[in-house]
Amino acid sequence: MSRSRTERLVNLVICLLSTRRFLTAAQIAATVPGYEHDPRDPRDHEAFQRKFERDKAELRDLGVPLEIGTASIFDSEPGYRIARGEYALPDIHLEPDEAAAVGIAARTWQHAGLAAAASSALTKLRAAGIDVDPHATLGVEPVVRVDPAFEPLTGAVRDRQAVTFDYRTPEDDQPKTRKLQPWGVVCWRGRWYVVGHDLGRDAPRCFRLSRVVGAVRRAGSPGAYEPPEVDLISYVARWSGPPERTREATVLVRKGRATGIRRYADRVVAGEDGDRVVLKYADAERLAGWLVGYGADLVVEDPPEVRDFVVKRLHEIAAAHPGAAAPGDRVIAAAHGGRSDRS
Repeated sequence: MSRSRTERLVNLVICLLSTRRFLTAAQIAATVPGYEHDPRDPRDHEAFQRKFERDKAELRDLGVPLEIGTASIFDSEPGYRIARGEYALPDIHLEPDEAAAVGIAARTWQHAGLAAAASSALTKLRAAGIDVDPHATLGVEPVVRVDPAFEPLTGAVRDRQAVTFDYRTPEDDQPKTRKLQPWGVVCWRGRWYVVGHDLGRDAPRCFRLSRVVGAVRRAGSPGAYEPPEVDLISYVARWSGPPERTREATVLVRKGRATGIRRYADRVVAGEDGDRVVLKYADAERLAGWLVGYGADLVVEDPPEVRDFVVKRLHEIAAAHPGAAAPGDRVIAAAHGGRSDRS
């Protein structure tokens, strides 16, 4: 079931639980987000009717006791409501670990975006003169806060629209702009992440929402891409967990320097011009960001991808600190193996 349909069904349940009157299809269409249409347009109205029929069937399949009736004998059009007595669950006795799991699940999905849509629907009901029970939906009130980037990113996921945002990592002094086709937003170990296709790197990437700086901006047209079938939770778990270091990098380190590099070395080979330190790594860019901190005490010999990331990072540092241009040029030349490069 799509995210938009799930939200529409939840809002429909909230709406029908919040009133004891039977609501007609027209009242539901004017109240529940997701059913907006022009009733004067036959094709648009027919599309709404098909959607509403599918949703009613889905609720019945889920066991929701949907009733059909009229508010009075003078009503010609039938309405709908949920039988509260049949909807309420009997007392359920849970073990402590089961209760904790249910609580975590409830806190995960009860976010502010859904609450805003539901509140809007109830406001419309009151404006139409329909009595609303304020206590009927206490179980679906928001109970957690999410990062400011949550709502715009989930909206972009729903609309299949690319976004741009500034993102800061622990290795960078300044945030960098990312352009992403978001596939989904998930919670992993208490933190929210967005997974998608990074257009700048032309590769799948995962970003922690708490590291997004400033506003999330839409880019391109809605419906411009189709997300692949990916287990987002598993992807985030692999990305945020300890990576598997299967590749090797060789770094020439000055004698007696860069103790931190040596501590994590897979092996060290002494030489006259310095010690060649072999490191296991998983992500070339992350390794480069770490090596740059040792300045001219080392030179990356292999592989080229790590060396190129080091040179790129050094150029960025030199550009950000023009007053230190001369030392920066010497370090960049060392990273190139002694060749000067001002490209």
